[in-house]
Amino acid sequence: MRGRLACCYLAFSYHANFGPGTRRTVFYPYYKVRKLSTIGSTGTRPFPDYSPRKPSVRDSELVNHISTTIKQRRSEHLRRILKPFEFKLKPDHLIWVLMNIKNDYTLVLDFFEWSCLRREPSLEARCIVIHIAVAANDPLVARRLIHDIWTKPNLDVDRSFSHLLEKLIYTYKDWGSSPYVFDIFFQVLVEVGNLDHARRLFDKILNYGLRLSVESCNFFLSQMSKAAGGLNLALKTYKEFSEAGVTWDTASYNIVIHCLCQIGKIKEAHSLLLQMIFKGSLPDVISYSTIINGYCDTGDLKVVLKIVEDMQAKGLEPNAFIFNSIVVLMCKNGKVLDGEMILREMVCLGIAPDNVVYATLIDGFCKIGNLYAAYRLFDEMQNLNIVPDSVTYTAMICGLCHVGKVLEADNLFNEMLSRGLEADEVTYTALIDGYCKAGNMKTAFSLHNQMVQQGLVPNVVTYTALADGLCKQGELDTANELLHEIRRKGVELNIFTYNSLVNGLCKAGNIEQAYSLMRDMELAGMQPDAYTYTTLMDAHCKSGEISKAHELLRQMLQKGLQPTVVTFNVLMNGFCVLGMLEDGEKLLNWMLEKGILPNATTYNSLMKQYCIRHNMRATTVIYRGMCNQGVMPDANTYNILIRGHCKARNMKEAWFLHKEMIQKGFRLTVDTYLALIKGFIKRKKYLEARITFEEMRKEGLLADQELYSMFLDMKYDEGDVDTTIELCDEAIENCLLKQTSQGNS
Repeated sequence: MRGRLACCYLAFSYHANFGPGTRRTVFYPYYKVRKLSTIGSTGTRPFPDYSPRKPSVRDSELVNHISTTIKQRRSEHLRRILKPFEFKLKPDHLIWVLMNIKNDYTLVLDFFEWSCLRREPSLEARCIVIHIAVAANDPLVARRLIHDIWTKPNLDVDRSFSHLLEKLIYTYKDWGSSPYVFDIFFQVLVEVGNLDHARRLFDKILNYGLRLSVESCNFFLSQMSKAAGGLNLALKTYKEFSEAGVTWDTASYNIVIHCLCQIGKIKEAHSLLLQMIFKGSLPDVISYSTIINGYCDTGDLKVVLKIVEDMQAKGLEPNAFIFNSIVVLMCKNGKVLDGEMILREMVCLGIAPDNVVYATLIDGFCKIGNLYAAYRLFDEMQNLNIVPDSVTYTAMICGLCHVGKVLEADNLFNEMLSRGLEADEVTYTALIDGYCKAGNMKTAFSLHNQMVQQGLVPNVVTYTALADGLCKQGELDTANELLHEIRRKGVELNIFTYNSLVNGLCKAGNIEQAYSLMRDMELAGMQPDAYTYTTLMDAHCKSGEISKAHELLRQMLQKGLQPTVVTFNVLMNGFCVLGMLEDGEKLLNWMLEKGILPNATTYNSLMKQYCIRHNMRATTVIYRGMCNQGVMPDANTYNILIRGHCKARNMKEAWFLHKEMIQKGFRLTVDTYLALIKGFIKRKKYLEARITFEEMRKEGLLADQELYSMFLDMKYDEGDVDTTIELCDEAIENCLLKQTSQGNS
């Protein structure tokens, strides 16, 4: 090859999806000077010698005249000095003049632009200027000239590709000899979506002993992976390019790792990550974040944490994307408190959490019923000037509706709209469901109408909530009419809709009608699921028919349905309510033997009944067993235990649990506060009683008349007149006035 390699830089980017909703742009230098080695001397063809048509004597005189004129009068405008030659200049003259001035790049561009204003240059002339531009370290001009060919109207792509490649090869040897010209051609083809022709170009230049730069190959792989069905094709191309001698870099492996993760081959991607260092490339944060996101999608938290340790050992710190993925996974696994610890670690490392992290944690806390922690994070993000988006508001609204705080949810809904955020089907449906569960069907249907007016289409979940609400109100006929109406609208009923009706019938005490509806489901081609059977089992347990509940469990297993932990919780609650604690413990042990992990509700049922029986020793054994199984206590667990220890006068244990509960973001109920305060007073621990009473008042919870009387006497004896009057007013307002109003009603 003749000539010197160009020292050119061309900025192009590739986009790759490293996770749900995430697009990353990676910028590469166009081309760093490096000598491209030939693939092998044997079997490679040489570039042809350039042999244009020879000029006649008359043509030579004209060409020399033009060349001399533009060289000597270069300070003048070309349009003026070349005016005498305008009608004499032919396509061949352009090439012959370029031969004379090719070492003066600025003059080449000026002359070429002048000639383009007169007539369309030949493809050969265009290719010559492309080569000159690359040799002069001006790849942008070369790119523009190639790109212009692909933006012509009514372009015959196959013909244009063949002609341009043929002319670039024909003019290569004498006009530039820089292999980067083919990189630019390749990149333009990829940019305009001609991936097939780009691949043909790659194969063609291999015949001449040249390879494309790894940056160009990365761009090609990235664009191919984003095409429909292109992930597997990108992986195939990666192997073929490797066999052709392409030396991949870290960005290349990141693209391949991403492709493997996208098609579910996480272990193969992880293996490639481990091999990178042996192939001469060091994994970067993007390499690890892609693998971590892949394992997060599979729910493998243990492996994720191990990979994070490995990358930190190599001096790489997790980025915001990695933290986000781990927080999402923690919340999916119900480890929301651990997820919040990750948030705190982010802050310590100086990584600013974004809306996604907060929304995920808020949603996680709402789902486990810890609204106190959700509100705390909601306020925290606003204090950090992170404006909650519609997803965050929707998570809060769903959480509030789930625990029956519909008015608070409605306030947040209006706040969300006042901030200019738009509610979607999920937001409206959550609020509709909340009002349905609260029995306020008028407001629920009003929201439904508002939703339709906003141009949103209620879905089967929306109608299921409305039907469920009607059933709970005993309006079963209206619910059936609603379902017939939505069928006419073309909305397909799903298993959840039928289950809502079954649940409504069971709540109304119409168990036989619920069985009839279950048979209708089967006739409609929809098989009852574990929820259907669990609902019926719950109805039988609550009516004391534990044997019928057992029979339903047997039917479930015969049909191959896997009982959920909720199914066993229903049975457990049935045993406990009927005082069959030994059977409850046997069920718990059976679940553990079968690998069915109980949740806090399972243990709570047993602990509650043992507390009622004042058997705190058995309660403590069950609680320890729960912790040993890795089951996290919930708010109900702590409230049960604290009340139980207070009744048994184990105030030290009760106080310890109270502190632990507050630290974990849970809130005590009124009954738990009353039990703690009265327990302290009985043990003559007045300071602790006073602290707890003040804490209760700060939480906005109301004491009973007996408790107010105790603290009124206590404050009066201490001579604290102001607090005595304050408590007196509070007691009158919260106790006496309410009793009077209830009596009058």
